[in-house]
Amino acid sequence: MDTVNLTSGFILLAFSDLHYNHAVLFSTLLVIYALTWTANLLLISSIIFSPQLHTPMYFFLGNLSVVDISLSTVTIPKLLSCILLRGTSISFLYCFLQMYFLVLLGSTESFLLSVMAFDRYLAVCIPLHYISLMNDKIMLMMNISCWMASSLHLLLHTYTLSQLKYCEDRLIHHFFCDVISLLKLSCPSTTLAELLICTEGSMVITIPFLLILIFYVPIASTIVKIKTSSSRSKTFSSCSSHLTVICMFYGTTIFIYIRPPSNYSSQYDRIVSMAYTIITPVLNAFIYSLRNQDVKQAMEKLIMQGFSLR
Repeated sequence: MDTVNLTSGFILLAFSDLHYNHAVLFSTLLVIYALTWTANLLLISSIIFSPQLHTPMYFFLGNLSVVDISLSTVTIPKLLSCILLRGTSISFLYCFLQMYFLVLLGSTESFLLSVMAFDRYLAVCIPLHYISLMNDKIMLMMNISCWMASSLHLLLHTYTLSQLKYCEDRLIHHFFCDVISLLKLSCPSTTLAELLICTEGSMVITIPFLLILIFYVPIASTIVKIKTSSSRSKTFSSCSSHLTVICMFYGTTIFIYIRPPSNYSSQYDRIVSMAYTIITPVLNAFIYSLRNQDVKQAMEKLIMQGFSLR
C-alpha cells in the first residue's frame, strides 16, 4: 500500500462534506479572526502601557493573549482557504508544523491557566506574602516553565507520529492537522502510539486541571469566610474571569482528547474544536476586559490617548 511522503501530503476536508452556507461561515470566521487580533492586541497594549496593570496576574494574562492570537493564526487562515476551495491539500511538513504549534500552544495555555490559579491562591489566601512569593524572578521562571514543559510534551508527540506510516487514504476529516486525525490515517496498528499519546497527553490536561481545583478549594473557603459582602464580592470578581476561561477551555479539550481515538467522531469533534481554537481565543480577551474594572479603565485610557494623538 502506498504511503504518504513529504511531497504527497494530505487533504484537509474541513467542512466540505457537510451542508452549510460557505459565504456566511467564511465571513463569520473572518470577523472572528479580526476581533481576536484587535481585542487581544488591545489587551496586551493596555497591560504594557498601564503601570497599574504591572502585576503578576496581568503578566500571565498578557502571555495568555499571545497564545490566543497564535492559536487562532495557526487554524483560521488555513480554514478560510479550505472553505474557499472546498477542501485543500496540505503538505506532510506543513501538516506536522500545524500540529506542532497547536499542541505547543494548547499545552502552554493549559499550564498558564494553572499558574494563574496559583497566582490567585497566593493573592487571596496569603495576601501578606504575595509580593515576596510572586516576585519578578519567580513570575518569569514560571512563565518560561510553562513553555518548556509544553515543548518537552510536544517532542514525544512529534517523534511518535513521525515514525508512523500513513496510507493512501489522505483525507483528514478536520479543519486542521491534529494528533487524533493523524493516528486515524496511519497504516499499521497504532495501539502503542495511541496508548502513549493518550496517557501522556491526558496528563498535560488533567494535572493542570487538578492543580486548579486544588488551588480553588482554599480560595473558595477564604472567600466564604470574608465578613463583608462588598469585600467578598470584590475578591470573587478577581477570580470569576479566570474561572470562566477555565470552564471554556477544559470543557472542550477534555471532551476531545481524554478518550481513545477509536471513539473519535469527526463531525462533532470539528464543531467542538472550533470552540477552543477559534471561539475561546476571542472570548478570553472580552471576558477579562469586560469583567475587570482595572482592565476596562486601562483600555479606555489607551483608546482615548490614541484618538488624542490624531
